[in-house]
Amino acid sequence: MQEKIEHLLRAGFELKASDIHLTVGVPPIMRINGDLKRYGKDALKLEETEQMAKAIVPPYQWENFREKGELDFSYGIPGLSRYRINTYFQRGCVALAIRIVPTKIPTIEDMQLPNVLKEIAERHQGLVLVTGPTGSGKSTTLAAMIQYMNQNLRKHIITLEDPIEYLHKHGTSIIDQREVGADTNNFSNGLRAALRQDPDVILVGEMRDLETIHTAITAAETGHLVLGTLHTSSAPSTINRIIDVFPSSQQPQIRIQLASVLVSIISQRLFPTVDKKGRRAATEILINNPAVGNLIRNEKIHQIVSVMQTSRAQGMHTFETSIKELLENGAIDKETAIPYLQELEG
Repeated sequence: MQEKIEHLLRAGFELKASDIHLTVGVPPIMRINGDLKRYGKDALKLEETEQMAKAIVPPYQWENFREKGELDFSYGIPGLSRYRINTYFQRGCVALAIRIVPTKIPTIEDMQLPNVLKEIAERHQGLVLVTGPTGSGKSTTLAAMIQYMNQNLRKHIITLEDPIEYLHKHGTSIIDQREVGADTNNFSNGLRAALRQDPDVILVGEMRDLETIHTAITAAETGHLVLGTLHTSSAPSTINRIIDVFPSSQQPQIRIQLASVLVSIISQRLFPTVDKKGRRAATEILINNPAVGNLIRNEKIHQIVSVMQTSRAQGMHTFETSIKELLENGAIDKETAIPYLQELEG
């Protein structure tokens, strides 16, 4: 069964799929350029998915998976790719959701992301957030920023990931990668410990709870550059989400802290390219400046969009601007972009 699942993992990589889904009752499903496509005709059976999971789940984790009903882990095929895998039970059967993570770490140029990301990566301290829905490339953007630091700056970088996706080699920087569940119990414990490990940069794979968010803000205040992700759809909604996590009695203080430590919010969403052979990221970039800081402190988050619209020279722009540029350049087509533009305008 090891051979069968590795064949599927290789096929997914070769077909440039972003995800593979293995579930009982249907053939393997691959997400290629955002669309789900069947691979083969034979539906997977109950014993097949269980045996495939057993072939790649770390042996010491199998009982843990049986008890909890789900498990996150990473898997690698040397020289080909790495895979972020979630295996879980559905209707009593084992299923797997597999994210394909290429071995080669893409650069900011490879992803055609705005150059202002390099300036953000060079900041000495503060909070940088990359946001967007699941599957929008947040982890890849963060990996590209870490790669830029590793090639151009001398930093001690600690990452906290669940699980580790891209494997970084030491370059001009030292990079220590810690996996939640294997190297540390959870994000908040790992983040608190990181403050005692002489870091310059701390990457938090996901800012899930109040404790992690609070510790990340404190770390940014005390002289570290902290990078993290949130599942929010825009820069203003990200600020609101962070503030709303805290009890109302603490929110005035958090507004003041956030206005002080925030460096940038990079929101993104992927659109299929015109030739359907890849995807391009539309971005929204907020850079904290005195005007933005004042709006955060004074509870006028809704006015931040107008600051982004009038601060292009500082590297800011809205999703609407980014999507329209991709349309004008012929990178994406109207069919996929117009519904999202209408949603923004609505």
